[in-house]
Amino acid sequence: MRVMDPVRISYRNLMANKFRSFLTVLGIMIGVGSVILIMAIGGSAQTLILDQISGVGSNLIGVLPGASDEDGPPAQALGIIITTLTYDDFLALMDKKNVPSVETGAAYAQGTRTVSYQDNDYAHTIMGVTHDYINVENVEIEEGRFFSSEDDASLSRIAVIGADTKEELFGTDNALGKKIEIKNENFTVVGILKRKGSSGFGMASPDDSVIIPLKAAQKIVLGINHLSFLRVKVGNIDDISKTKEDMATTLRERHDIDNPKDDDFSVRDIASALKTITNVTNVLKYFLLAVGSISLLVGGVGIMNIMLISVNQRIREVGLRKAVGAKNTAIMSQFLIESVTITLIGGIIGIILGILIALIISLVVIKGFGYDWEFIVSWQSIAVATTVSILIGLIFGLYPARKASHISPMEALRYE
Repeated sequence: MRVMDPVRISYRNLMANKFRSFLTVLGIMIGVGSVILIMAIGGSAQTLILDQISGVGSNLIGVLPGASDEDGPPAQALGIIITTLTYDDFLALMDKKNVPSVETGAAYAQGTRTVSYQDNDYAHTIMGVTHDYINVENVEIEEGRFFSSEDDASLSRIAVIGADTKEELFGTDNALGKKIEIKNENFTVVGILKRKGSSGFGMASPDDSVIIPLKAAQKIVLGINHLSFLRVKVGNIDDISKTKEDMATTLRERHDIDNPKDDDFSVRDIASALKTITNVTNVLKYFLLAVGSISLLVGGVGIMNIMLISVNQRIREVGLRKAVGAKNTAIMSQFLIESVTITLIGGIIGIILGILIALIISLVVIKGFGYDWEFIVSWQSIAVATTVSILIGLIFGLYPARKASHISPMEALRYE
């Protein structure tokens, strides 16, 4: 029974000052709730991004203009326009004399333009691609057809549109054979893609894109001669490393580069892309976590402040207990238990609120935008939040507890 005495006394004191205890709990509750919310949303977002990139296929190699560190994103992925990659580079990489393991590939030029049909005007991603795009990306045609190499060579003004683009421009009407306007030029819709999702490597989703022949995109719509990027499909996954070396060698020869440190391109496969994206999202997630953790420190300061006030208000109680034989360790234990109890209660409520808010955001807000969002709350984050709550109670309650334990019984009994 004597072991439980500090617990009972702590509970009684907390209930005697319910409003003060609530305000103290509130700071910890907000801090822990923020941490759980950030970890849940961050983890779910990271999983969504990585799953979308993984879904592209493990046998694809992407080439982007601009050099980059192996663990960092290419400049093109950061929105910096670099013009060092050309269609002739793509043709050289498709030559089996240069890259024997290449199976097929596609070159891309993309930009955002206004697409019009009758009174409907929308800003869409315009993707100029070569005819093998449909095989490289593993997309399927819902209606109509895709364009051929002859269409590309002749700058045919035809377009294949994604499922979202079709809904925005045409609604439930038939889109095949209809003409859409891009940069004052009419393009005939010849195909509609099945819904697919993100394609990774910094490329927009085909679902809300307008896809036209590469040369028509470069010469008529975008007014450029360079490529945004290109992709190569390898027949055997085991040949990925060798293929990347062959591609890098070919591009260095074409660009007159002797030292790999002077590369003006980046060759990435899915594995390295996943590693890069994981690193970037981890940095963002932990940065947000650090920002959210500041509120925990504020809550800890609030704990210390309230406990110091409690010590001053209960000097006579402490003196009386010491006068009847209570040891310093018992006094310390009592105040530490009160501090830990406050933070633990706040932590548990914060965990529950954080999970509920994250669930609401996931089900109502994010899924409402059509994302295949997986709600993730790890047991590790819950365990960490609980542990941190207890540690905050111990750390910020230690000084008030020590101060209480060193109160002199004689002075305490004379205290008014």
